[in-house]
Amino acid sequence: MHRIGFFLYPGHQILDFAGPFGAFEAVARIAGRPLYELEALSQAGGLVRGSGGALVESRAAKEVALDTLIVVGGDITPMRAPGQVAAVRALAQETVRIASVCTGAFLLAEVGLLAGRRATTHWRVAHLLQREYPAVRVEADHIFIADRGVWTSAGITAGIDLALALIEADHGIEVARGVARELVVYHRRSGGQSQFSSLSEMEPATDRIRLALAFARDHLSEQLGVERLAEAAHLSPRQFSRAFRRETGETPARAVERLRVEAARLRLRDGAEPVEQIARGVGFTDPERMRRAFVKLHGVPPQAIRRAARKEVD
Repeated sequence: MHRIGFFLYPGHQILDFAGPFGAFEAVARIAGRPLYELEALSQAGGLVRGSGGALVESRAAKEVALDTLIVVGGDITPMRAPGQVAAVRALAQETVRIASVCTGAFLLAEVGLLAGRRATTHWRVAHLLQREYPAVRVEADHIFIADRGVWTSAGITAGIDLALALIEADHGIEVARGVARELVVYHRRSGGQSQFSSLSEMEPATDRIRLALAFARDHLSEQLGVERLAEAAHLSPRQFSRAFRRETGETPARAVERLRVEAARLRLRDGAEPVEQIARGVGFTDPERMRRAFVKLHGVPPQAIRRAARKEVD
């Protein structure tokens, strides 16, 4: 029996716990027999109050041996209290597979489990994770990421995508598909799928970086080097690059690429323009460069986006 522990703490987000828990719980109905043993864990055990006030009964973490540890998301400050960090560190030392949902990545990072690894978290705080833990390779545009035995997911419902991916890894695609049907969700959004529209995802703290992003959005078909964006922000190129990375968690080039992919994706879904025309219209020099950007960000080429949109209409 594969034992999964969900680590809770005061201020955890209940959906980050209940969504994945429900997915693993459904496996028994699909497989016809129990394949997982599920536990709610906390530092000291007993009732743990979530961010919305709901109480969850838990066992003390030190009493349980696990195959998979999942740290759920929630309020970042209480999760990083010394006692919580020590409890997760002790669990992780005896656990083969470790995962986090949403802001739970901050606790894994505090323990040191994400250093040198690729990771994701809720889009709203991805830049904060990168700033506070520079050794982590934060990729803000992923639904979930697996890197050498450590899995991280984006926010809220992305925890279900993570659970479906873990179920597929354990028991195959048919079981995972059955669980997805049981939960009435897609099987499954690819890990590389963007978790939130790039056109509204980046929320820098200062007006100057916001000006640069607005300028980029309005001039996607033109050359958008650092010098031009810095001029729009009224900063030197060096100041701009540092401030942009600090506030968005992205390099300017990466952010412009994502904006172009998002603009192209909308045009692919909503019209019948040739791919070559869309590529030029959003600033890619050729369709092949746009194809590589789509595969990197979404895991699929542009044509797959158009085919999916047509199927939705049919």
